Amino acid sequence: MEEKIDVLLATYNGERYVKEQVESILNQSYKNIHLIISDDNSTDNTRKILKQYEKNERISIYFQKENLGYIKNFEFLLKQVQSNYYMLSDQDDVWLPKKIEKSMETLKKQNADLVFGDLEVVDENLNTIYASFGDFMKLNRKIKKYINSDKINYLYNCVTGCTLLSKKEYIKDILPLPHNSKYVPHDYWIGLIVSLKGKLAYMPEKYIKYRQHGDNEIGTDKISHKFKKLDQVRELFINVKLGVFGTYVENNNKFPKDFQKLNTEAFEYFKMVQTKKNFNFKKWNIFHKLYKTETFSYYIENFIIMNLPFIGRALFNVRYAILKLMKKR
Repeated sequence: MEEKIDVLLATYNGERYVKEQVESILNQSYKNIHLIISDDNSTDNTRKILKQYEKNERISIYFQKENLGYIKNFEFLLKQVQSNYYMLSDQDDVWLPKKIEKSMETLKKQNADLVFGDLEVVDENLNTIYASFGDFMKLNRKIKKYINSDKINYLYNCVTGCTLLSKKEYIKDILPLPHNSKYVPHDYWIGLIVSLKGKLAYMPEKYIKYRQHGDNEIGTDKISHKFKKLDQVRELFINVKLGVFGTYVENNNKFPKDFQKLNTEAFEYFKMVQTKKNFNFKKWNIFHKLYKTETFSYYIENFIIMNLPFIGRALFNVRYAILKLMKKR
């Protein structure tokens, strides 16, 4: 007998795509689901569309009286979970018919506590943009290397929320969701906490059409590729790490003791390098602790950006000129 799974769908002004997504969830090959929808005080026709499903026994719908923001909306949904398993859903994707079935199959087969997967990136009309989100975002190498480690979601986010299936028992550790940094969204935090306390598994198959249409809260945009100067890239990288490790320090009680120390050291390191405009010769050991298991090229690139930007600027200008000639910038 199929075990019940709660599917958590957060909506906000999603009138163009939400019906298609709801139908793709209801038409899954895995039938024992409870679709829980929380609308974040939409101002378009989203609520009108959702009201068409109010009599469906497989669906519960909540209409928020004020706008919570997407993170607090997902936090609200996580508090509604009653089943032993739950999944997250965006409002504008399309799930292929066997997504839930294959996710549960993988979770059970690998004895995992959270399973996540790759996606097919599509445009608003479901035409393929990138066959693999993991390849495009250069995540698959990192996932393959760290999937059996608690580092899988520590230095960067490898878990895409709309692909995950996890166990309810970890929600007590996940909540409350951090909301002070845009660089640690809900899926980043969920993947991190479960990886620290349990086991993650990965499905390289794509069971979601991940729609990109310009209004996504989170998507495939590589911001740093738009920058023409290394200092812009460096500022972004440092701000991301300050947001990440600042969040970790604020929630240090959620981490094992060895990570608590590293969290604090890393946060102080990135605060320090933020003040160094040309070079830094202090606390290189902290950088090494964070990046020592990365590839040599990734290690050196980030080391130069953080600690030796006066060298990095010249290298960046040459690289940017070459990419511009190749029409990749």
